[in-house]
Amino acid sequence: MTIWKKVIWFAVAALGASALAVLALSRGEQISALWIIVAGLCALSIIYRFYSKWLATKVLVLNDERATPAVVQNDGKDFVPTNRWMVFGHHFAAIAGPGPLVGPVLAAQFGFLPGTLWILIGATLGGGVHDMIVLFASVRRRGKTLGQMVKEEIGRGVGTLALISVLAIMIILLAVLALVVVQALARSPWGIFTIAMTIPVALIMGFGLRSGKVNVTAVTIFGLFGLAFGVWGGQFLGHFPAIEAWFRHDAIWVAWAIMIYGLAASILPVWMLLTPRDYLSTFLKLGTVAALAVAVILIHPTLQMPAITKFIDGSGLVFAGPVFPFVCITIACGAVSGFHSLIASGTTPKMLGRESRIRDIGYGAMVTEMMVAIMAMIAACVLQPGEYFAINTKGAPSEVVAKVSASGFPVTEQQMNALATSLGESTMFNRAGGAPTFAVGMAHMFARVSAGPTAMALWYHFAIMFEALFILTTIDAGTRVGRFLLQDLLGNLWRPLGNTRSWSANLFSSVLLVAAWGWFLYQGVVDPLGGINSLWPLFGLANQLLSVVALCLGTTILIKMQKAKYLFVTLVPLCFMCAVTFSAAYMKIFSPDPRLGFLSGAQALTRTAGTIGDAVRAAEMTRQAVIWRFNALVAFGFVALVFLIAAGSAREWWRLLSGSRRIVLHESEFVPLSAAQIGQP
Repeated sequence: MTIWKKVIWFAVAALGASALAVLALSRGEQISALWIIVAGLCALSIIYRFYSKWLATKVLVLNDERATPAVVQNDGKDFVPTNRWMVFGHHFAAIAGPGPLVGPVLAAQFGFLPGTLWILIGATLGGGVHDMIVLFASVRRRGKTLGQMVKEEIGRGVGTLALISVLAIMIILLAVLALVVVQALARSPWGIFTIAMTIPVALIMGFGLRSGKVNVTAVTIFGLFGLAFGVWGGQFLGHFPAIEAWFRHDAIWVAWAIMIYGLAASILPVWMLLTPRDYLSTFLKLGTVAALAVAVILIHPTLQMPAITKFIDGSGLVFAGPVFPFVCITIACGAVSGFHSLIASGTTPKMLGRESRIRDIGYGAMVTEMMVAIMAMIAACVLQPGEYFAINTKGAPSEVVAKVSASGFPVTEQQMNALATSLGESTMFNRAGGAPTFAVGMAHMFARVSAGPTAMALWYHFAIMFEALFILTTIDAGTRVGRFLLQDLLGNLWRPLGNTRSWSANLFSSVLLVAAWGWFLYQGVVDPLGGINSLWPLFGLANQLLSVVALCLGTTILIKMQKAKYLFVTLVPLCFMCAVTFSAAYMKIFSPDPRLGFLSGAQALTRTAGTIGDAVRAAEMTRQAVIWRFNALVAFGFVALVFLIAAGSAREWWRLLSGSRRIVLHESEFVPLSAAQIGQP
């Protein structure tokens, strides 16, 4: 590296450190959101340029002469060598679910500093390593799933536990993701129209590329025009009531439509629907996030939320729980996400044409998602704190206003009514969940760039549609990966069911998996007090527990690769995530605070049900108490399974390092790439 490059990189590091210092040391003064953008961009540049390259060359030793599973096992259905940008688009679209959008918004109740620090540190030192090493492991093992690799590298007993726990967690994750999409799209013709348009456009793109007569550039241009039409044209449906009726549906209809789409995405060849649609949606995702960054630069809004609020003690209005560990649990995909390991060992390794792309896609997509989380944090923190808490606090409007104002963040009903009117909504009270708050913050900034009487309303509904599209691309890839996991498990019972080349086995497994998460989704839609709605608190916990399993596998593989001197790469994030998940699970199950603990919450509901005279309401509370106890049981089961996996992994590490067990690395046989294959884009 030349002296000038060293000077430039030193300047980038100094700028990033200065930005973090400004954010960390601010106490009461007005801080521009630009400082968060600067800190994020500097961290992304330095960590990707140096740390990810060091991981690729020194720790994992990526080798472009080695044929990948997509090349060796090319079957035109699951294993398909794919253009690197298409793979990046698919991978980013699949991993970027609700976590980087909703999580930071909810975590903003602690102030902008805790969430921003965790996003930057967690994504660069934890999430990027987690995603990259799992993708590397799967590519070296013929595209095997996380559960298969745990069984081979750590042990059959631990692997069986991993398969069961990962599949169970996967079903809940998919159901929760689908429910978020249903809530965003129900009775939203614009949103349904845009997402429906992406399906035929993606099919045309897929067949065009498959024919070999159309290049990626032409297909991309066609897809972008189709996507632009879907996004732009949806706002005019109100002028054509007959056509609008085709796209206006209730939550139950949308739920069934998502189930059918998930089934199709799981069964059809990846080149036909899944890859081109995810690639297409990535342009909207990255384009919107980039536009949001430009808006922040142009208007440099002031962060209205303080750096740290009094709610770090766990008394938050949005959700209960102290800043540690719940800032980590809440942000999830924006920093470290176990769900990413399922994609990195599911669809993505079956499409990579060269090993060097593991760095671009595994690590690069994660730090790109980090910037999405940074944008979401800014969107939440540029709002007036009183409005932020009023949107996310449950209760009657007068009760919400009184509670929020008493907490030191004044707000009035007139202020909230004016906000709802400007957004084209009837009310903004009781809109908890994070997605509406992000949409309000995004509309607030975009409307200042494009002034107009209806700008706020248009941008708000665009943001809601954007979030639904963001999450839906996680559901399609997740369902396909879940099918792989289910076939791994069913193959142990009857070998033909584990054959991913069999259409009948694929169809049977896909129907079974969609029926599993679809049942929870349907119950959540028809019964707001039960079903999947009650399992939302488990989403973050289950997601982070998956990362513990993946990092256990990564540590084992490094030991077997004779890379023990680099174990800190996976052990440090592993130990931290164990502390986060186990402490969070203990609080969620046993905390005496009924707002936080499942068991104490169930007891409080039971006591209240016995004191009220309304039989219907008492029955609802009793049913809710049963669901909270079920939540406690599920959380305990997840933690017990992951604890056994971690303990079994630690035992295996000791045997390997002490020499009492012979090291056997279950890598696939080395197959060199041809000169023509090495030259592929």
